[in-house]
Amino acid sequence: MSLRIYGNRQLKTLPGQETRPTAARVREALFNIWQGSIAECRWLDLCTGTGAMGAEALCRDAALVIGIEQSGRACHIIQQNWQRVAQPHQLFQVIRGDVMQRLPDLATQLNHPFDRIYFDPPYASELYQPVLETIARCHLLAPRGELAVEHSPDRPLPKLIESLECCRQKSYGNTALTFYCVC
Repeated sequence: MSLRIYGNRQLKTLPGQETRPTAARVREALFNIWQGSIAECRWLDLCTGTGAMGAEALCRDAALVIGIEQSGRACHIIQQNWQRVAQPHQLFQVIRGDVMQRLPDLATQLNHPFDRIYFDPPYASELYQPVLETIARCHLLAPRGELAVEHSPDRPLPKLIESLECCRQKSYGNTALTFYCVC
């Protein structure tokens, strides 16, 4: 199976239901909202899945893209896809593991927080609150950065989570995006 992203580039995906790619119209909407702020940014992709969001960020000249994904098979595909689209001046890393275990480790290794964070867990998971609290507590989002959380519109997210404040919400059919900024 394959998936097309910015510039009509084709990405590999895993067969079956192990990962759920973000719908093309949601990807396009997000990058339209964030246009002008991707070039040279530091991008974190949580529950990376197919890696399409990180690949889109690389295609739009993000300086650094880091993804955390639990599936080893998915990590292998993401690595291949990101190698295919990255330019020599761009850095990227795929980290395999549980997002709740990897985030604090990542925070201790960073010199700078991320400008853009995309978080897309399985919709039925209980990861939303603990991951958002960890992002806030570990100061993973830059002061002028923004975090987008993909979720079901039937699952509202809190307006305030520690130092993260909801700054906007968008809905696209059966997908919603809630955006957080540092308050």
